[in-house]
Amino acid sequence: MRLSTKGRYAVMAMADLARRQDEPCRAVSLSDIAARQEISLSYLEQLFARLRRKGLVQSARGPGGGYRLTRTAEETSIADIVHAVDEPIRAVRCAALGKGCMAKGERCLTHDLWEHLGDRIEDYLASVSLADVISGRLRAKAAA
Repeated sequence: MRLSTKGRYAVMAMADLARRQDEPCRAVSLSDIAARQEISLSYLEQLFARLRRKGLVQSARGPGGGYRLTRTAEETSIADIVHAVDEPIRAVRCAALGKGCMAKGERCLTHDLWEHLGDRIEDYLASVSLADVISGRLRAKAAA
């Protein structure tokens, strides 16, 4: 299973945004995020349109405009972000639920293995918050 650039870039941009939420009453511009994270501005605009529709960010227009998180970094899980940009978190190759990946619609021999792996990944991403990412808590866990 591989997380596409859509999911990875959305998480990177949201972490950048979360890191700057303490700056007094200032929204963060996408061009600033794009420059710091080395992500295409037009790609970020597409991602943030989805994040805004899902209620994870709000936008402010005009001078000093940009984006802010709608929830705290502690309340925003990585799974929320990945789902908001329509990134599927699954390891099976089956496209439809209840239908297998084999030609006649059966499940392949290893389907349950990949399905359970996808569930574990989903659970992990749901357990990690933006605050965990930006505070370095994940690095501390990995070193332990």
